[in-house]
Amino acid sequence: MHHRPTLSGAATLVTALTCAVVLVACGGSAPPEPDQALPAALVSQASGDGAYSHLEELQRIADANGGNRAVGTPGYDASVEYVAGKLRDAGYDVETPSFDAATFAVQTQTLTVDGAPVEATALSFSPSTPGPLTAPLAVIAQDDTSGCEASDFAGIPAGAIAVARRGTCPFGVKSQLAGAAGAAAVVVVNTEDGPLNGTLGETTGTVPSAGVSRSVGAGLAGKNGAQAVLTLATRTERKTTRNVIAQTRTGDTGNVIMAGAHLDSVPEGPGINDNGTGSAGLLEVATRLGGSPATRNAVRFAWWSAEEAGLLGSTAYVRALPAEQRPTIALYLNLDMIGSPNPGYLVYDGDGSDKQGAGPGPQGSATAEQVLADQLRTTGVTPAGTDFDGRSDYGPFIEAGIPAGGLFTGAEEVKTPEQAARWGGEGGKPYDSCYHQACDTLANVDRTALDRNVDALAGAVGRFALSLDGMRP
Repeated sequence: MHHRPTLSGAATLVTALTCAVVLVACGGSAPPEPDQALPAALVSQASGDGAYSHLEELQRIADANGGNRAVGTPGYDASVEYVAGKLRDAGYDVETPSFDAATFAVQTQTLTVDGAPVEATALSFSPSTPGPLTAPLAVIAQDDTSGCEASDFAGIPAGAIAVARRGTCPFGVKSQLAGAAGAAAVVVVNTEDGPLNGTLGETTGTVPSAGVSRSVGAGLAGKNGAQAVLTLATRTERKTTRNVIAQTRTGDTGNVIMAGAHLDSVPEGPGINDNGTGSAGLLEVATRLGGSPATRNAVRFAWWSAEEAGLLGSTAYVRALPAEQRPTIALYLNLDMIGSPNPGYLVYDGDGSDKQGAGPGPQGSATAEQVLADQLRTTGVTPAGTDFDGRSDYGPFIEAGIPAGGLFTGAEEVKTPEQAARWGGEGGKPYDSCYHQACDTLANVDRTALDRNVDALAGAVGRFALSLDGMRP
């Protein structure tokens, strides 16, 4: 899962996409009699144990390739080959369309304030500082829209290091506005405990940008004008990478059910929960469904590259779709972190009933939420809603007006005592204390949560493969 992406200028396709990728109606055909027992059979056959076997392979791939599966690395390429091979064995038409993506690396990231070291992390795609940057801190309003408007930076000293709070706009916007106001750099304070590992995306006009934890930010709030020294040495390169797209050979290609998960990890670790669990759960359901199921609607699965760099794979895919073909995607379901070690059971708020953040998704998203929630209830848990906050690959689909939904067990956010009473686990602790770290290994997965979410996905895919009731106007 990715922090606050920007979706503009993210990626460009460098290879032509074929019919299975771009949704041209070729190769799909409706079976004479859809199997009404398919949803129950798919739930029965798909399992957390099956998904875990794929996780074990992703861990082996990371171990053999420098400890990660990040975009632009041999570990990611090996992950693509593994997933594509399993899908072809299961009888799917499989494509691995290429696109250009930016990769990011950090050599140095240090911050001192009044001579004392402060833990800070370079935001992905941050420019480097010109050596150590010595400047006063300029602490702006620390509210939900901190740094989201040019007026927030009015009056800060030229060359200062602005301190903004994480909130409702992308990090790249904060960095752009800080630079336009004359700031030499910006530090973004997390709203949760733990480090902030966000990204500027490929936003232009940004200044050197770093993130700090909520507790560090609380200390900085009272240090307006304090002398700080920020050093960031970073490198951005463009590389060619691939998505994996697989489609059934049966079903109506004018009504496609799509489900996806990002396959890449962050460079810091193997990414077994984020997002090996989503990728493995998706692969388990896809292989159990098989390439020629008795469905009414075609089913398409996607494993996205470069999500951690700013949703680049899903953005490239959606932007390659001709406008007249976008409506053929009846629904997109997203899996991003479905085995968090202190799990929540969260379903994206398609109807906007939680009245938080982005609001409802496109028409049909409410039905996606209802079906996924009902499927989770059959596993013995009552889920809660979570906002479409733009942090995962549903974002480009929603922007294109495509209904969306998805499952999520939580990232760096803290589970409340009330949630712990509802779902088990520990209140006051993050859903995933190894989020975006080297410790995101096989040991960082709750297998019960993984199993429940695999069943919920299987039931939803089976239901929508047979019926679009509630999805179309």
